[in-house]
Amino acid sequence: MIDKEQLNSNIPQHVAIIMDGNGRWAKKKGLFRAIGHENGTKAVRQAVESCADIGVKNLTLYAFSTENWNRPKLEVETLMKLLVSSLKKEIKTLQDNNIKLNAIGNLETLPEKARTELLEVIHKTKENSHMTLTLALSYGSREELTKTIQEISIKVKNGVISPHLINETVINEHLYTNDLPDVDLLIRTSGEQRISNFLLWQIAYAELYFTEVLWPDFKKEDLYEAIYNYQKRERRFGKTSEQLS
Repeated sequence: MIDKEQLNSNIPQHVAIIMDGNGRWAKKKGLFRAIGHENGTKAVRQAVESCADIGVKNLTLYAFSTENWNRPKLEVETLMKLLVSSLKKEIKTLQDNNIKLNAIGNLETLPEKARTELLEVIHKTKENSHMTLTLALSYGSREELTKTIQEISIKVKNGVISPHLINETVINEHLYTNDLPDVDLLIRTSGEQRISNFLLWQIAYAELYFTEVLWPDFKKEDLYEAIYNYQKRERRFGKTSEQLS
């Protein structure tokens, strides 16, 4: 296991995590899926505190996708209730660690109670500056890109933007993540090796790290292992090794 002292100063400035495996964790133990989700919140707290501790400036967690609305009604209701209770419990952790809460996704589709609690915590932490924690809720990257194209198209139609001036900067400005840098490191737990419609534009040059560990079992040492692995890689961004050296 890797500990914090083994990491060098090359800390990724934006880490994104697909928190997968809550249901399988519960099933392996003969428990209800809801218990897996509840235990997943403990892993969230440890990941957030550990990222803040080592100097990660932005952490984005895939908490609920647009596709997750298709899950059984009881499970969706449980997840929404868990979101509300977690936000209430974790406000102290965010304040103590000077962490700003952010959220991306189609937030209008969230139940009113969950959306109200979310916006309240976002407001209370808006002046915090050590790290930004972004929750992707009712989020799907294709939906985000569709929304972006629609908004830019309307501006082109109204003469606000000239088509030939549309570039990456303009696209970035219309994404949910317009105030966040591109992702440096994407982590997915539970052994699955796919992106699942998460930050497709923003991970264009991200390093991908997959681990067999189920999310409720993901500890700070597992996070350090992912970052240690990231630090051993050479990020060339289309250049050669010789150009970088």
